[in-house]
Amino acid sequence: MFCRILPLFFVLACHFTTTAQEELYFPPERESWEEQSPEDLGWCTDSIEALYNFLELNDTRAFLVLKDGKIILEKYFYSFNQDSLWYWASAGKTLTAFLAGMAQEQGVINIEEPTSKYLGDWTSAPKEQEDSITIWHQLTMTTGLDDATDNLDCTDRECLDYLADPGTRWSYHNAPYTLISDLIEEATGQNYNFYTRSTLLNRIGGSGAWLRVEYNRVFFSTARTMARFGLMILAEGEWQDEVIMEDKEYFNQMITPSQDLNPAYGYLWWLNGQERIMVPGSRRTFNQTLCPPAPADMVAAMGKNSQLLNVVPSEGLVVVRMGESPSNALVSYDLQDGIWGYLNHIICIPSNQREQTNNSFKLFPNPVVSGKVNFENLLTGGPGDWMLYDISGRLVFQTKCTEDKARIDLPSYLENGLYVYLFQSKAGHSLKGRLVLQR
Repeated sequence: MFCRILPLFFVLACHFTTTAQEELYFPPERESWEEQSPEDLGWCTDSIEALYNFLELNDTRAFLVLKDGKIILEKYFYSFNQDSLWYWASAGKTLTAFLAGMAQEQGVINIEEPTSKYLGDWTSAPKEQEDSITIWHQLTMTTGLDDATDNLDCTDRECLDYLADPGTRWSYHNAPYTLISDLIEEATGQNYNFYTRSTLLNRIGGSGAWLRVEYNRVFFSTARTMARFGLMILAEGEWQDEVIMEDKEYFNQMITPSQDLNPAYGYLWWLNGQERIMVPGSRRTFNQTLCPPAPADMVAAMGKNSQLLNVVPSEGLVVVRMGESPSNALVSYDLQDGIWGYLNHIICIPSNQREQTNNSFKLFPNPVVSGKVNFENLLTGGPGDWMLYDISGRLVFQTKCTEDKARIDLPSYLENGLYVYLFQSKAGHSLKGRLVLQR
């Protein structure tokens, strides 16, 4: 729930920092996972309860923090426990990115080759344009296929129309991504679940399965399996003494900017620390990092309703969050910002070293799809002014909130995109956040 009104402070892009293997702990396949107390790390434990309250308030089911592979924080909500299964939503895209790299390493695909080599006539685009779409374009969301469709998930040939030449347009389009799993099945001759287990999960002690949900393939697992995957990413594609991905060139390409249209996007991974970002549902480029309060080298798997996997090599951290979310967003920026605001306090990061957040309010739904948004001032109390700024810092809308809870009607002239909202109470409190308008 943190945002900065322009001028923004640019964060230099960081390369994936190597964490020495001997410093990492890898949990045994069927034995208990070693834990370490936050007190032993010198963390500020007085803030942990506030984090848990924030997570529960935002419908979280599971939350884990690993430091160098060991569990530091693990909390479950409602009837959830460490054996409960939950969906990854679009966070599962990162699994597919990794599996595509494994398939290339095994010589069964080449991401520079046309998708049509493996799927045949798979779009309604002219033959020349279809044959110019490669697996690389699918991995980077730059196929050029038209996303102005009633169903972005539809993988039927008639739903996939030519709009722009591949590589010239970035768009968060689910359908071309989903077909990567079909492509891997075709190339390997293996069921996608079997390939996922044999190539990855069995080797890191994880479990889970892909299920068909309408057109989508959605991965379900425990939070600990998501944490295992994150730990393997932290170890740069290795697991204890075994190298899972030998192709380090592909691995590094996967978690660094893949193109210049949206430098905050690798191969289906979101990347922090970049000076520009594009977001789902908008054609604009914003001069903003993915998650200002988080370390610049963080890479993130992000899915609907804030399914989150954050990996921070410089600090040896893996953060997992599963659950629902008031925003119902495809990519939930605010909740991730809020989590890192609390984590900064817990890890005892001085306020002048990393941006902090104020988590004293809720705003939902976010993205806003109907033009109506609910704002709840949870802690400060009292009336105040609610203001909306565009990404250039220009005030575009202002209204008064006379109660702690308000329903705000956004004007119809506002274009879809990323905005900054600011609430200033009469008592002198100031609260900031990000809002995505996606009507």
